[in-house]
Amino acid sequence: MTTMTSKFPHLRQDFLASIVVFLVAVPLCVGVAVASGVPAELGLITGIVGGLVTGLMRGSSLQVSGPAAGLTVLVFEAVSEFGVGTLGVIVLMAGLLQLAMGFFRIGRWFRAISVSVVEGMLFGIGLVIIAGQIYAAAGLKAPESGLGKITGLPGAFSDALGSTEALASLAIGAGTIAVIVLWKKMPKAVQSVPGALAAVVLATLAGLVFSLPVATVEVEGLLGVIQPPGTGALGELASPAIWGTIVAFALIASAESLFSAAAVDRLHDGPRTDYDKEMIAQGVGNTVCGALGALPMTAVIVRSSANVNAGAKTKASRVLHGVWLLLFAAAMPWALALIPIPALAGILVHAGWKLIPFQQIATLWRGHRGEALILMVTAVSIVVVNMFEGVLIGLALSVVKTAWEASHLKMEVVDKGAGPIQAHLSGNATFLRLPKILDSLEALPQDRPVELDLSGLHHLDHACRTALENWAERHSAVGTEPVRVTEPEPVKVTAP
Repeated sequence: MTTMTSKFPHLRQDFLASIVVFLVAVPLCVGVAVASGVPAELGLITGIVGGLVTGLMRGSSLQVSGPAAGLTVLVFEAVSEFGVGTLGVIVLMAGLLQLAMGFFRIGRWFRAISVSVVEGMLFGIGLVIIAGQIYAAAGLKAPESGLGKITGLPGAFSDALGSTEALASLAIGAGTIAVIVLWKKMPKAVQSVPGALAAVVLATLAGLVFSLPVATVEVEGLLGVIQPPGTGALGELASPAIWGTIVAFALIASAESLFSAAAVDRLHDGPRTDYDKEMIAQGVGNTVCGALGALPMTAVIVRSSANVNAGAKTKASRVLHGVWLLLFAAAMPWALALIPIPALAGILVHAGWKLIPFQQIATLWRGHRGEALILMVTAVSIVVVNMFEGVLIGLALSVVKTAWEASHLKMEVVDKGAGPIQAHLSGNATFLRLPKILDSLEALPQDRPVELDLSGLHHLDHACRTALENWAERHSAVGTEPVRVTEPEPVKVTAP
């Protein structure tokens, strides 16, 4: 025992943490799979790969990977459009794309993505998950579009009120949420059991004891659901439509993983994340998941924070959690068949609510209205259109806002009544500010000489330079003295 302790000094902490992470992961793996429209076992397979494959690799030592609620919307859309059989090929190619980004050291660049776009993405995803899972909690079929899910809720509640089965199902879902929320108020010893797991166990017992008419998880067995991509699925790669989904999987999964890594780094004092190596680890994991026909994986902040808070010190905890998931899926698949689907829906409604960044929205609104607007537009776009295009809209808005702010320009006109009029430009003269510059210059008296001082400019782009030269020629064409231009001072670079 002494030898074991000397070789693995943190074995006890990592072992205990792995049990906690396993207990947190089980209901989430199953719930995400069911909400994504695929067999429950596929969620467990992704969790197993996240532990045994990605967990062994370098990158971020304490964050845990598996199926994520944040990708539920995208996966459901992909399964609806291309079918479960093609899901593996999409995840496989997304994993290979992540590998390429990792090898080309693109991982670190994800830190440059606007926080407001990320928060808007989480907001939009959270809204769609909540709306969609309310239908699942009532045992009703949800509309396909995000907007349809939200606008159809009043009708869904009306339908549920007239059905005993729907009311029983909703009661299980609402009870699950209540247990998760109230579990944090329980004594510390009781809280050692994760709230989501306790909620699922209690919901399962309630369904069995009272013989409630609620749907339960369908079980096919671990080996029965593994579907390596066949030639038919690979043939789908010839369709341009599938590549947008592949890129969306790769980019959004990578962003979620790397933002999770940054958050986890703030929770512990251990080694910091190597973003490019973490990208490679995620790529390998998704490549394996794709080869098995499973769900895509990301690093998940819920499991990762549970891992850190449980006292994990090394990557051994997340690898062991994969072992426990494998043993559970192999030895106790019958337990899945007892779980009521509305209980899983309740877990995901709570997870969706946690995704909505209420505090960040309030902070941005007080100090950065433009960023708050980008956040809201991103969220609404995801609900109205879809996740990939919604994120692209948010990124485009963020780039436009940054370009506009970077082109800050000040123009000062000094007219002493006699002699030339002096026009001083300072800041950044880009094509975005060109209309303002020309309006001001063309408003100057045509019969007076002008001195145009550009020495205060930090940047003068080609479009502005050309426009200013053309204006100067026009101004001088009617016999006025030629416009005198003072050029911007060259930037001096001091040698180190």
